[in-house]
Amino acid sequence: MIRRLFRRPAADVDHDIWQAVQQRVPWVAALDAPRRDRLRGLATQFLHDKTITPLGGLALDDRARATLAALCCLPLLEFGAEGLHGWSQLLVYPDAFRVDRSHVDAAGVLHEGEDELAGEAWEHGPLVLSWADIAADLDSPRDGCCVAVHEMVHKLDALDGVIDGTPPLPRAWQREWARDFQQAYDAFVEQVDRGRHTALDPYAAEAPEEFFAVCSEYHFSDPALLERAQPEVAAHLRRLYGPSPFATG
Repeated sequence: MIRRLFRRPAADVDHDIWQAVQQRVPWVAALDAPRRDRLRGLATQFLHDKTITPLGGLALDDRARATLAALCCLPLLEFGAEGLHGWSQLLVYPDAFRVDRSHVDAAGVLHEGEDELAGEAWEHGPLVLSWADIAADLDSPRDGCCVAVHEMVHKLDALDGVIDGTPPLPRAWQREWARDFQQAYDAFVEQVDRGRHTALDPYAAEAPEEFFAVCSEYHFSDPALLERAQPEVAAHLRRLYGPSPFATG
């Protein structure tokens, strides 16, 4: 006889802690009740599945951990808990952190340097965030920035095996997405290369995956600007994420 072991579902985030998250996180406060409840369930799953490790002397209480979980799960409101697959650890620095970089250019020359980052998503490893930058996003939620969303989008992007600016989608939608995003990205890169002002952060021109992640930040933090600047991209992101918590109608 085969004995099957069943794990009890994780208990929802404590009521008082979730109330504190709603008060601290503008995106959560702006959600309608059904989507807020869905986010609470996703955050519960996040806290159950992921190890959150503070670094550099940082201390995170239960409210801070629930806040991180809620922010990271915003892009999964429609996609669901499948978006949490493939990694197990969130590392949190007190502030921006430095990483060594090296690359070989087209001429075969090795370039080495150091970058200061607010967040990073390893393709086959942890998610890394700066607590100071999280706090700044919470204090100014409509400024086009949300580092937790940005890095979680890279994790979502990676679910099909490659980080390329396209998350796993039904085949027909994937073709439409690839066409519209490529056209929008190419036009945006041309603007940046010509030194023209862009409504969106020029960092979006770095690569197709960064364009996807940056546009996703605007979906959650300034959807009206994204709609004006990139209407086709905005339509795809509304379909992927549902309406922005800050949508006006």
